[in-house]
Amino acid sequence: MKAVLIVAAAALLNGLIVSAAQPDLRPGFRNEFLKQLDEVEKKSLSLARAIPEEKFSWRPQEGVRSFGEVFSHMAGANYMFSNFIGGKLPDGVNPHVEKASPQKADITEKLRKSFAHARRVVMNMQDSDLDKEVKMFGNMVSERQVLFVMANHAHEHLGQAIAYARMNGITPPWSEKTEQ
Repeated sequence: MKAVLIVAAAALLNGLIVSAAQPDLRPGFRNEFLKQLDEVEKKSLSLARAIPEEKFSWRPQEGVRSFGEVFSHMAGANYMFSNFIGGKLPDGVNPHVEKASPQKADITEKLRKSFAHARRVVMNMQDSDLDKEVKMFGNMVSERQVLFVMANHAHEHLGQAIAYARMNGITPPWSEKTEQ
């Protein structure tokens, strides 16, 4: 009986520790945004990992972004939008990374780090910050609007990468189960 109580207490304590590390996901705009950010991050990273290295430079035609440039653009945008709402650019990070390293591992890691940075910035916001006005692209907008644009932008380019993948016979990993 004592062993059962110890195991139960350890499991409960472990659950408390895990939930203490998780973001607060009660209803509210910031938490709803974080759910969207998590979804687009998981899909973007899983798709980037599913694309063969040699395809990272593929583009559907001259003058449009390659796979690698799409993912690099997404990473740079995560830093840029975070900057509009007070997120300081980490040392050594250039948000204009689109034409930087064409290597899949470099691009995928930059994308992962950019989502982590955006998440930290949003988690450190207060609900009262959402109505605060900031300048974005020459216009005064609420911080809430910056988050809307950030989410829309990430989903837009995820859709672009999905279309590229399909053109190359690559099924997005989250779709594989439903298409078989």
